[in-house]
Amino acid sequence: MIDLRSDTVTKPTEEMRMAAYKAEVGDDVYGEDPTVRKLEETAASLLGKEDALFVTSGTQGNQIAILVHCTPGQEVILEEESHIFYYESAAASALASVQTRTIPGIRGRMDPGKVERAIRGEDIHYPETGLICIENTHNRAGGAIIPLTNMNEIHTLANKNNIPVHIDGARLFNASIALGVPVSELAKYSESVQICLSKGLGAPVGSLLAGNKAFIRRARKWRKRLGGGMRQAGVIAAPGLIALTKMPGRLGEDHENAKRLAEGASNIQGLSVVNKVETNIVVIDISGTGMDEYQFVERLKERGILGGTFGEGLVRLVTNYDVSRDDIDSAVSHLHKIARDES
Repeated sequence: MIDLRSDTVTKPTEEMRMAAYKAEVGDDVYGEDPTVRKLEETAASLLGKEDALFVTSGTQGNQIAILVHCTPGQEVILEEESHIFYYESAAASALASVQTRTIPGIRGRMDPGKVERAIRGEDIHYPETGLICIENTHNRAGGAIIPLTNMNEIHTLANKNNIPVHIDGARLFNASIALGVPVSELAKYSESVQICLSKGLGAPVGSLLAGNKAFIRRARKWRKRLGGGMRQAGVIAAPGLIALTKMPGRLGEDHENAKRLAEGASNIQGLSVVNKVETNIVVIDISGTGMDEYQFVERLKERGILGGTFGEGLVRLVTNYDVSRDDIDSAVSHLHKIARDES
């Protein structure tokens, strides 16, 4: 089975499994797990931040950032199809008692002028703007990279208005590799950043939240309040450390495979690739085949390929560590057969 549903489906490498088995552990709630400490220190260094916190998921990391940065009754500015708004079960309102104010983006990129106009002025009728969030790469924009210039402009105007910026960087290393810049160059346009270890980097579980020491001190308490205090967590931190230090460099392979997949799909009658493929996500409009997205995904599954629906007439395919170039060529061949049979 060729699994192109997401880069979250990757299996840990043999090195990660052995690292988990041999990990030196301690009670992390007491700050005594040396492997967790090493993972957090490594992440902070790579991201150019003072400190970092190991959390269970990207959603937990994002929500802890909102809880630390904001107070109840404030407002968070973010792109209208961002993961925090679209896929996190309204956690910002349920947990932090804040409301979201969405900005329509172009390929996930918010116009700095629109962001600045969305910042609330002093008025008893308005909530205060407590946080601005940027997602890089942007999932629902097809893995689009948010340019450094855009991040810089938003961060500059946020600083001018004394508003912190949080980066949902679940796939920030994809942006780093595609742009050819250190991940710290992207993270510097924020007061906090979350990165995921269990997507393209291939770890079995976990994300990291980074910021200054005061931010992480408060984040650690919020993680505890949310039930995220972990004991001998070195067994999951050890694979994460390998993911963080050894896996980013190979993300370029996923990007090349995605471009190969997109090129193949775009040459098939009835299919069209709707996103500019910059990283590892390909979004295909299959409406020309006469099938809906659910039927098309089922046809893929019958041929040994797993994909995901992504809205009306759209299917998303995501390249990852467990998908080879040969798998991509096989997937393109099957896409052609499905479209030919049904169109």
